[in-house]
Amino acid sequence: MAASSQKPNRRVFVVGVGMTKFEKPGRRDDFDYPDMAKEAGTKALEDAGISYDQVEHACVGYVYGDTTCGQRALYQLGMSGIPIYNVNNACATGSTALYMARNLILGGLADCVLAIGFEKMERGSLKKKFTDRTNPMDKHMEVMMNGHGLEKGPVTAQMFGNAGREHMEKYGTKPEHFAKIAWKNHKHSTNNPYSQFQDEYSLEQIMASPKIHDPLTKLQCCPTSDGSAAAILCSEEFVKKHNLQNQAVEIVAMEMGTDFPSTFKENSCMKMVGYDMAKAAANRAFENAGLSRDAVQVVELHDCFSCNELITYESLGLCEEGKAKDLVDSGNNTYGGKYVINPSGGLISKGHPLGATGLAQCAELCWQLRGMAGKRQVAGAKVGLQHNLGLGGAVVISIYRLGFPNAQRKIQAAPASSSSEKDFKSNIIFQEIKENLDKDGQAWVKKMKGVFCFKVKGSDGKEGIWVVDAKNGNGSVKFGAEPKGDVTIIMTDDDMVNLMLGKLNPQQAFFQGKLKIQGNMGLAMKLREFQNRTKSKL
Repeated sequence: MAASSQKPNRRVFVVGVGMTKFEKPGRRDDFDYPDMAKEAGTKALEDAGISYDQVEHACVGYVYGDTTCGQRALYQLGMSGIPIYNVNNACATGSTALYMARNLILGGLADCVLAIGFEKMERGSLKKKFTDRTNPMDKHMEVMMNGHGLEKGPVTAQMFGNAGREHMEKYGTKPEHFAKIAWKNHKHSTNNPYSQFQDEYSLEQIMASPKIHDPLTKLQCCPTSDGSAAAILCSEEFVKKHNLQNQAVEIVAMEMGTDFPSTFKENSCMKMVGYDMAKAAANRAFENAGLSRDAVQVVELHDCFSCNELITYESLGLCEEGKAKDLVDSGNNTYGGKYVINPSGGLISKGHPLGATGLAQCAELCWQLRGMAGKRQVAGAKVGLQHNLGLGGAVVISIYRLGFPNAQRKIQAAPASSSSEKDFKSNIIFQEIKENLDKDGQAWVKKMKGVFCFKVKGSDGKEGIWVVDAKNGNGSVKFGAEPKGDVTIIMTDDDMVNLMLGKLNPQQAFFQGKLKIQGNMGLAMKLREFQNRTKSKL
């Protein structure tokens, strides 16, 4: 019997979202899961314009952690005695928390619920944690081994890579089609300040990167990540009572599905990694929403590997079976095409902190529908589709649109929960450095010979990251870039300005703890060169 479809008699809205930047595990010392949850949860509450004591329930998703990490994480936001549910559903954990939060409101048990997810991960590929009990993936492994055996390398890459091979054998798809998807997602991520990676690669670079499991290369696989994301869900009564119509995004349909007998009985790796359950859940969601696929403009889907994104085009009904390669070749999966798929950069480039992924997808779609996605804004976005998958298995499909499209709303150039250059007094310094590089970049590069990362802490708690490349070509200045540098300079906004104005001595600032330096200390001594070249105009 097919899973029953939800037929809600109440409308449910997302009125606030927030997330952290996704980070390489262990990169930040101050990024334990309570810190992540505090940042994402605070941003979501601020975006909604409500206080934590108005939240009646909380659904908290994480995969790796002890039993009540949800409670410990939310102590940072408040201790109001509300029910807190800890959720673990593999890579679909974040959207499962969202699904539970929506159900609480649909069922009339609450009018305001927080859904939040986080993950603090280990570096490297995912590994099993328990060896003294049945592995929940044993039946999935059996399907793969029956058709493809077991090779060296990450098991999940083998599962999805073999699903890609099956698609190639069945429909004539080429390795280039999977690589094109990774190329697109890396390119999209360059405009996302929350993305773990913001580097653009050529198709040739993607295909030439180290082979993980044919046809997958390293740049076609998502990384492990630390991070958090959150959403505030409300009933229609709550929205109207608190005048939140101008920002309310309605979840018009949401379906969750699990494995069918076909997952294991047909020895198909495509079905083993979730094809049938995604197809069934998507069909139910579109039926309940009363919408066709043609109504969708923007999609966030679970591209843990490029093979899975391509296969999912067909399971979601975005194209006919066997035609995903044509969708890729036509450009109908990116800006200027029929759909913009993974404008955030997807899991491949944005990162994949398991418990946060589904809620980060929700945040991206809400920003897109509210016109708040900045440089990655999808023109005319009215309906968004979300797909979040976990092997073992679970899939959640959600359809979003503005709840009150005629309400007056604020159109912002960037998400309310992200920082922009204009939030910092130091911005004028880096604008001046950029102008100097534009005029005489080669001379700067010859003298400086280094990449400088500046982390600037604002008075409101926001962090701005500038990467000044005075090592390559004519140099460059990027805001919100991946914080990679030969040396990292950490200061408050006010101290940075005072340093560059000559009001703060670098040596004194260092010993007073106002200036923190990580990496090449010799390069840090060249800060005076930046100071000398900008001081006169500042």
